[in-house]
Amino acid sequence: MGSFRQRLWTVSALAGLCAACAAAPNTVVDEVEDDAGVAQTTETEKERPYVFGWMFADTSNMEPRGGTTKGPSVLPISGTSAAWDALQEPGLSKKEKDRRAILAMAGGYRTSFDFLETAGFTEGYEPPKPYRSWGTEHVYVVEDSPEFVSLQHILVMFFEDEEGEVQGPAVVKHWRQDWQYEDAQINVYTGHDRWEQLQLSAGDVEGTWSQAVYQVDDSPRYQAIGKWTHDQNFSAWESGETWRPLPRREFSVRSDYHALIGTNRHTILPTGWLHEEDNLKAVLMHEGQITDKPVAFLAREAGVNRYELITGHDFSGGDEYWEKSAAFWSDVRGAWDALLTENPKVTKLEVEGMPMLMEMLVYSSEIETYDSEVGKAYIAEKLQTHYEW
Repeated sequence: MGSFRQRLWTVSALAGLCAACAAAPNTVVDEVEDDAGVAQTTETEKERPYVFGWMFADTSNMEPRGGTTKGPSVLPISGTSAAWDALQEPGLSKKEKDRRAILAMAGGYRTSFDFLETAGFTEGYEPPKPYRSWGTEHVYVVEDSPEFVSLQHILVMFFEDEEGEVQGPAVVKHWRQDWQYEDAQINVYTGHDRWEQLQLSAGDVEGTWSQAVYQVDDSPRYQAIGKWTHDQNFSAWESGETWRPLPRREFSVRSDYHALIGTNRHTILPTGWLHEEDNLKAVLMHEGQITDKPVAFLAREAGVNRYELITGHDFSGGDEYWEKSAAFWSDVRGAWDALLTENPKVTKLEVEGMPMLMEMLVYSSEIETYDSEVGKAYIAEKLQTHYEW
């Protein structure tokens, strides 16, 4: 397991602790046909400008930051996905159609992550570099019932070295999303590493689904409610206003704001799905309040995250990791569920040394045969060290 742990740390270093692993940001994958009419893929290296940005800014200053590693080409699926076809079956109830839209986010993807500040609200504002990255990721169905669906994202990355040899896989547990129907108790982020319970009325949540997003170590990130709508050729869910901590692509390079406040839209498509973000970067005075200083919001940010279904990519490394570690992560989820249900407030503490995120990833990567009693004791100790409630 030592070699896997080494790969884990390598990917974390490249990706800003798993914010979004990057592969071949300059690689364009085209589909062509050979002489026999069989679809194949080719790579074309060329300049890829940031087409939605600041037209009159110095292009050298606006070159996107993010991933610089290179990966092998991948092949998108042809036709529509089985999950999309299931979503189109006639006679489905609204609730069942919602559930199938959520399940349509499972599968193996080429993922891309693009973030750009679109407006600045401070005197002398200069836009920072946009963020761009992409990787290969499998979304697993952890739980599925009529009123609850849990999806776990796991990155399974291959890289090309300077000689063009393919290395990997590098397997890293990524984020998790839980969907609950008519959820009357949600945990919201209130700033400065604190989450609080919010009780909603039956009228508030009628016909809605909550989406709870968890970080790589299954600690909470944000939660919001919204309704699914279904059109002939897409389905979409849009959240209400949602507070979030700084993302990992930001907190290692930014200290001038404290939270993102925005909305999320998830759109299910015939060959994948799209996650759009509309964020304000907020300076906070204390939990739950914008600062009373002249500068309350620094900027507005647009985010577009694409999940495109692919075929032929080897995701077996993710399967193996999840088979060995799933019971451990189930115990982690159970500990967090109890903690968030029983306590009105939970606060993350500043602790010296290795972050809990990395401790948990290393622990899970070394599991061969899992002992739940030992694992639960380890989880409890980590939560007591890193959180207060």
